[in-house]
Amino acid sequence: MKNESLINGYKKFLDNGKTERECVAQIISLARDAGFKDISECDSLKAGDKVFVQKMNKAIALFVVGSESIENGMNILGAHIDSPRLDVKQNPLYEKDFLVYLNTHYYGGIKKYQWVTLPLALHGVVCKKDGTTVQVCVGESSDDPVFCISDILPHLAQKQMKEVASDFIPGESLDLILGSGIPSKDDDEKSDKEKPSAKKAILAILKEKYSIEEEDFGSAELEVVPAGCARDLGFDRSLVLAYGQDDRSCAYTSARAILEAQAGKRTNCCLCVDKEEIGSVGATGMGSHFFENALAEVVARLSEGYSELSLRRCLANCNMLSSDVNAAFDPMNSDLFDKANASFLNGGIVFNKYTGSRGKSGASDANPEFIARLRGLLDKANVKYQMAELGKVDQGGGGTIAYLAAKYGMNVLDAGVSVLSMHAPWEITAKEDIEQAYNAYKAFLTLE
Repeated sequence: MKNESLINGYKKFLDNGKTERECVAQIISLARDAGFKDISECDSLKAGDKVFVQKMNKAIALFVVGSESIENGMNILGAHIDSPRLDVKQNPLYEKDFLVYLNTHYYGGIKKYQWVTLPLALHGVVCKKDGTTVQVCVGESSDDPVFCISDILPHLAQKQMKEVASDFIPGESLDLILGSGIPSKDDDEKSDKEKPSAKKAILAILKEKYSIEEEDFGSAELEVVPAGCARDLGFDRSLVLAYGQDDRSCAYTSARAILEAQAGKRTNCCLCVDKEEIGSVGATGMGSHFFENALAEVVARLSEGYSELSLRRCLANCNMLSSDVNAAFDPMNSDLFDKANASFLNGGIVFNKYTGSRGKSGASDANPEFIARLRGLLDKANVKYQMAELGKVDQGGGGTIAYLAAKYGMNVLDAGVSVLSMHAPWEITAKEDIEQAYNAYKAFLTLE
C-alpha cells in the first residue's frame, strides 16, 4: 500500500463513526482543521473560501468556492452516511422471566439472522425535557459491557431450521439482553410487586451513570451496532473488515478528497446525507430540500447575488459522482453475477452506469458523454477503475441517491467501492479500492 495514512484514517473514521451523528461530527472536525467554516460564520463568500452546512447533525455539505460563476455548475461528490442497523424503540425496556431486554426495530435491508449472538454496542443520544442531551456510547471500550441477541440452541431448533431464512428470526425477536435477575424457589408464591425487579436494577444503573429515566427513551435516538473496531483482514492485510463500510467507505474518501483539494474554476461540493438505506426520506435524506437549501445559502453570499434562476442553472450544470458502493464478485456465489459485468475486490473504483432492479426500475442512467469524459480524466490521472452492475439482471438490484440528483438535470454517475458481504454486520473492502476511490474523487474535483 502506498497510502497507509489514508487507510489508517479510514479505519479510525469507521471506529468513531458508527452513526450518522458521529460521522458528521468527525467530518466537521476534519473540515475545521482544513480551514472550513460554518456558513453561518460568513456574511459573504469569494473564490477560495471553504464552508460547510449541516442539518440536524445528520447530514452535511462542504463547499470550496471556485473562481467562475456558480451558474456554470459544480463538481459534486455525494455519499450517504447511514448504514443498516437496529434502532431502539420509544418504549423499549421490559423484563421477561428474569432477563431484561431492549426492544428494537431494524433499519434498512438486513438479514435478521446475521445479528444474533454477536457482541453489540449502543450508540446515540437521549434528549431530555430540560434541554440537555446525553451522549451514549456503550460497548466499544475494552472495559465496557456489550449486549447481545440470543438464539435457539441447535438441539431444540428442529422447527426453526425448517423455516425460510427471512422468517426464522422474526423482527420482533431482535431484542437486546441488557441484564438479568436471579430467580428463587419461592418466586411463584410472591406477587409481582414482591418479586425483585431486574428491570428496576437496570433503570437504577441508567439513572446513576447517565441521569436517564425510563420515559426519556421517548425522545432518544439510539442505534444498535456491532461492537468492535475495523480490522485488517487476511495474512497479507489487503482487506478491511468493519461495520458500516456501505457507504462510509465512499463518504470518507469523498470528504478527504474535498478537504485536500485546491480551489479551481468550478465550485466543488461534498455531500453526505442520511436515510439512503430506507429511501432517502426525511429532513436529512437526499429526497429532502437540504442540498438545494444549502446551495442557496452559498449562492446568496456570492457577489453575483441570489436569484432562483442562478440556483436552477447551477443545479442543471453540475457534474456529480454518486459515491456509493457496489457488490463485489463473490466466488462462493458466482451464479448470482454476470462475471463480465461484475466488480472485483482490488479492481479499483467501480462505475455503475445504471442501478435499479430487473428492468432498471428505480434507476439513474448516466449519459455516455459524461462517462467518456470521466474515463479520459481518470486515465490521465492513472486511476484504476472498472465498469460493473450489481448482479445478474433477474436476481434483484439496488438504488442510490443518483436519481434524486439527476432530477435537477445534472450529469450523475454512480462511482464507488466494491463490498463483499454488503449489509452484513461486518463488511469487506479492499484497501486498494479505498485508495483508488480517493484518487478518483480527487481527480474528479479538477473536472472543468
